[in-house]
Amino acid sequence: MKKFLTIVSLLGLSLMASAQTISQRELKEIKGSFVKDASTIALQNILTNDKNIKTKALNHAKVANPVDHYFKYRVNVKGITDQKSSGRCWMFTSMNVFRPDVIKQLDVPAFDFSHNFCYFWDIFEKSNLFLENIIATADRDMQDRDVEFFFKSPIGDGGVWNLFYNIAEKYGVVPKQVMPETEHSENTGQMTAILRERLRAGGYQLREMFAAGSKAEALRTEKINILKDVYRVLALCLGEPPTEFSWRYKDNNGQIKVLTSTPLEFYKSIIPGNYNPETYVMIMNDPTREYYKVYDISNYRNTYEGLNWVYLNLPNEDIKAAALASLKNNEPMYASCDVGKQYNSAAGILDIGTYDYESLFGINLQMDKKARILTRQSGSAHAMSLVGCDTDDNDVPVKWEFENSWGPSSGNKGFLTFTDEWFDEYLFRIVINRKYLDAKAIKALDTKPIVLPPWDYMF
Repeated sequence: MKKFLTIVSLLGLSLMASAQTISQRELKEIKGSFVKDASTIALQNILTNDKNIKTKALNHAKVANPVDHYFKYRVNVKGITDQKSSGRCWMFTSMNVFRPDVIKQLDVPAFDFSHNFCYFWDIFEKSNLFLENIIATADRDMQDRDVEFFFKSPIGDGGVWNLFYNIAEKYGVVPKQVMPETEHSENTGQMTAILRERLRAGGYQLREMFAAGSKAEALRTEKINILKDVYRVLALCLGEPPTEFSWRYKDNNGQIKVLTSTPLEFYKSIIPGNYNPETYVMIMNDPTREYYKVYDISNYRNTYEGLNWVYLNLPNEDIKAAALASLKNNEPMYASCDVGKQYNSAAGILDIGTYDYESLFGINLQMDKKARILTRQSGSAHAMSLVGCDTDDNDVPVKWEFENSWGPSSGNKGFLTFTDEWFDEYLFRIVINRKYLDAKAIKALDTKPIVLPPWDYMF
């Protein structure tokens, strides 16, 4: 072992010794590679006078032969939601998969959940988790990687499916009209910036108290004082969440009805009884790690007592087979992807090669999915409901469909179509009923999770 470490150290020193600044000879070579022929001058004239590189890279062949928006298999969908200027896609998506069933249960023409209600409790619970993490690491140096990670982003809008499950199980859900959106639920930036400042100040105070000899009881008394401020900011910006409500609505027969309930009672009455992590599982395609293994990203949750982000890593073909089976049974799925890659927003299409930056600039941008993940070039950035699939004559998928939460004017009337090739490269995870998985995947679910750090690149 010592010999190996010595060799590694020598290699490192060798690389450092060979490192150097760019010499004039090398600079001349680099500059000389930029040949100003007629086509290069034309490109320079175009690009220096137009900031929109994306439109210049749009592949005409893709535009001339567009992907259509027709699907052989498509679940029931009911309207398009809009998360506005917030990072609540995971919350909207988690609720959107239930809306068609709720509309059917209540016999109403339309329905939506209050995202503001769940958002209030999500941010409140994330604040508590942050403060508990600070107390738990109060004896460590400020440069400790965990401590640095916690202070870097005490709270935020982002999340994945397990965060919705944690909040809904603890606080329930309510109809949109019971706690409607506010300016700050739809435009979260300023409010969350203030909360992050208060939490960082509070977290620092807790560390100072610990350093001065304060005991756990005193630290948690101070934690409650900080959470009082958090609650105040949330209540002022979002309104206070109801503990019970009476909701008047009109059904499809024109009858006016009144539903009196608590948020938890309402949640239990409209969400299927098997909606739990024992039945619904997150499956992921992460080629950087071994397939048929379960992974647990530690501390990725919102409630202190809640579930972490846990997923089963599977090959794309396994995920596609399960997803298609779910859609054939009229069951939509929570899904997340790197939506910004090769996205033609005007057409509502995600397809490999839609934008040809390599030809435009004459450069090499080739990386496979594994390399893009490890270099942080790609990662899951947005959640949407997976609602459709089109297949060829052999029932092999050729394209898929998302129900988005960017409003009805985005994409194809609020929906996005993505090719099967794009699925391979940029779709990362779905939440699905385990009954659609094959025996090998179900067996893998019973294995002990491999715990990953909270700063994992899949975060």
